Amino acid sequence: MTDKVLIIRLSSFGDIVQCMSCLSPIKRGRDGNGNREIHWLVKKEFSSVLGMSDQISRVIEFDKKIGMLGLIKLAIKLREENYTHIYDAHSNIRSVVVCTILSFMRSLSLVRRSKERIKRFMLFKMRKNLFPWPFLGAISYLRPISAWIDFKERETDFNQDWSFAPSVIEKFESFNIDNFIAIAPSAAWEMKRWPIEYWKDLVKKLKDEKFVVLGGPADDFCQEISDIDPERIINLAGKTSLIESCYFVKKSKTTISADTGILHVADILGVKTIALIGPTAFGFPTALTTETMAVDLPCRPCTKDGRGKCSQDIYQKCMVDIRPEAVAKKYQSLN
Repeated sequence: MTDKVLIIRLSSFGDIVQCMSCLSPIKRGRDGNGNREIHWLVKKEFSSVLGMSDQISRVIEFDKKIGMLGLIKLAIKLREENYTHIYDAHSNIRSVVVCTILSFMRSLSLVRRSKERIKRFMLFKMRKNLFPWPFLGAISYLRPISAWIDFKERETDFNQDWSFAPSVIEKFESFNIDNFIAIAPSAAWEMKRWPIEYWKDLVKKLKDEKFVVLGGPADDFCQEISDIDPERIINLAGKTSLIESCYFVKKSKTTISADTGILHVADILGVKTIALIGPTAFGFPTALTTETMAVDLPCRPCTKDGRGKCSQDIYQKCMVDIRPEAVAKKYQSLN
């Protein structure tokens, strides 16, 4: 009998990408027989990223417009799938409701990834860090299901090889660029952004390299980086979809990023990556192809996702102290 596994991670982009580290290990299983069918329940707006993995047999979209009643009806319908394993990787009220309905009067293996609220309280309120440090995102998703997989901590093979649509590949080829560095200067919250002047200094120091700047439509500051040398720096902020940006990451020779979804894409695709980590607690990449640069300060980490206020006299000291010359030197040591 083929095991049928349901993964529940509804959002957000970065968390979903990190959770995708579970796909290859679950597919292989503990004995490596690869005889598992994987389904994934996700919010509709994030389903496209899951569609790039051929290890997912079914992506189940949840549209929040249907509300809790609609979710309950969806869960009742999903009982017909007769799942043998359910991994609640979200642990919120919606995922708990779905798991309760699917597991009622059923014999199956249900695992829930804890949010570890006590540890979070101790870290952010009492300044006592009880989490493994650094907190490796992919490992945090793999460890709860260690009984299902051949778990080897950071040595676990979790890399993905995503399949992209021909239209995405054609758009990449239209820019006629290769052998480039992808950089992601933006982030959802300002506190975890590396200063724009540092990005500008970095591309000046790596004067023989070509760059692709990735970002969203609101990231106007990315143009300042491109303006330094438009011949070798292409600004794609707001000009590519999220999936198209992922393909540029895949094709880059190195990706340099702060704690963003792009960083986790590079990590899971096995792209050579330099991660610039500042105030956040849970943004550390996992793959052995990634190098993390961070400054050891007693105030770190101070935030879950970049929200909040900096306690230092020098604003963003944990990011400001990661100097462009150090990043350039790190890049040169990797290439």
